[in-house]
Amino acid sequence: MSEPITAVVASNQARPGRKLQHVVESQQFTVPLLMELFDRSRGMERIVARGGSLDYQHRIMATLFYAPSTRTRLSFEAAMQRLGGRVLSTEQARAFSSEMEGEQVEDSIRIIGSYSDVIVIRHHEEGGACRAAQVSPVPVINAGDGDGGQHPTQALLDLYTIHRQRPLNGLSVALIGELDKGRTARSLAYLLAKFERVKMFFVSPPETQMKPDILAYLEQHGVQYEQETNLDRVVGEVDVVYQTRIRPERLCDRASLKRYAIDSSVLRRMKSDAIILHPLPRTVELDKSVDDDPRALYFQQAKNGLYVRMALLTMLLERE
Repeated sequence: MSEPITAVVASNQARPGRKLQHVVESQQFTVPLLMELFDRSRGMERIVARGGSLDYQHRIMATLFYAPSTRTRLSFEAAMQRLGGRVLSTEQARAFSSEMEGEQVEDSIRIIGSYSDVIVIRHHEEGGACRAAQVSPVPVINAGDGDGGQHPTQALLDLYTIHRQRPLNGLSVALIGELDKGRTARSLAYLLAKFERVKMFFVSPPETQMKPDILAYLEQHGVQYEQETNLDRVVGEVDVVYQTRIRPERLCDRASLKRYAIDSSVLRRMKSDAIILHPLPRTVELDKSVDDDPRALYFQQAKNGLYVRMALLTMLLERE
């Protein structure tokens, strides 16, 4: 644990734009801020390889999860501990907190903010993280809100994984699955829209297509997109295949689910240098036979979440 965090981020003396106060939605990130985050994330890879740091040993992070997500919670907790910090944690806040007796999230956040230096919240209501940020005395990080809200740190690690493989400008991406309520796909679409000559293909059954708010945002910013119900039409031309789940109960024709799954036959139609991402966990939409393909990067993607969340915490916790 020998390399200090300050040495890794010393080249980032001034942050463009306003100070990063909270992380609530993908739209708040500028391209320069993303590049700073990614530079720091590369530094965190070196920090982790050396066992971590003690630079943040006097800082406390609270993880407040009203909806379960073991992977995200453990990723954040590992990130804070690799930085030398400490963690206060609850994964069943909705079941065990005083909100069961009527206490509002705003009151909970005010109190928990007095115990900690940063709060990571997953809330069952869309907009729950924004409500928390509006009253919190410390930085708030949205770890997923509602059914169809956002999950910005997942999108940040997704984008970082792509960035480590190829330029982001000129990228073509197929986002596949249950897109209308897919927090990860929605958040990633906002981030991808910040880069030049990007084209997105939203591949989904008609009943789960991307919501109009995302489409309107893309049109407003001059970003190309197509809505598609047939994976075969686009899988051979994209640089990135971003697969997400589809809950069978949401489909009128459940037999159509297999048309949106990735297996060995889909691999044969993909570009040789394309990459496959998935926010995980997976079910039937991503066959285990895909795991051995060198284009499958979803386990590295999950690992990258540690580095990105470490970097993000340093940006929120460092003093002026």
